[in-house]
Amino acid sequence: MKHQDLINACHQEWHTYTQHEFIEQLAKGTLASACYLHYLKQDFLFLKQYARAHALAIYKADSLADMRTALASVTALLASEINHHVDYCSNWGLTESDLEAEDEDFGTVAYTRYVMDAGMKGNIVDLYVALAPCSIGYAEIGRNLAADARTKRQGNPFESWIKLYSGDQFQQSVMQSSKQIDKLLADIDCQSQRGQGLIKIFRTATQMEITFWQQALNAISKADG
Repeated sequence: MKHQDLINACHQEWHTYTQHEFIEQLAKGTLASACYLHYLKQDFLFLKQYARAHALAIYKADSLADMRTALASVTALLASEINHHVDYCSNWGLTESDLEAEDEDFGTVAYTRYVMDAGMKGNIVDLYVALAPCSIGYAEIGRNLAADARTKRQGNPFESWIKLYSGDQFQQSVMQSSKQIDKLLADIDCQSQRGQGLIKIFRTATQMEITFWQQALNAISKADG
């Protein structure tokens, strides 16, 4: 079993996630600023929980090698990725205090706690499968947007987002993490009870990603109200 088998088993959900209207509007440069600001604030809150999930992976790891891999992810998130996100948000008029003061939207709560629950109830494989749609999906979205001639690059206010997730650094990082997941999945049969259980986790997490995009789009109606 490999991570691609998880994607193939959840084809419809995966397509809705990676081709969501939020992404379509972002690619065209037409996404409302209220929606994007909501996304940026919720993504900051998501990243904090994402770091906690990777910290849980250290506890769940059986080998020292897996512990080191999880520690590297935690360090990268806390020392680099979250700081980069805060700096990026400053370009949109958001301070770190603004981000910290934001309440978690329902979709953010549901998604992040689901990931933690999957890890707490299961082992490191369950945890990484629950985490997988985020990084693997963003990498696919980045590649798709960069390769699509319809994506507006010149004068698109979201060009830096497209550039980040289509860039070599992010793509290489996800490739390495995907290899790690494939290694953990190697001895599992897709059709086995264990395999089907992991597919269910992956599908649910993918559905949570869809909800995460949608709650950002819904922010425009809240702003109008």
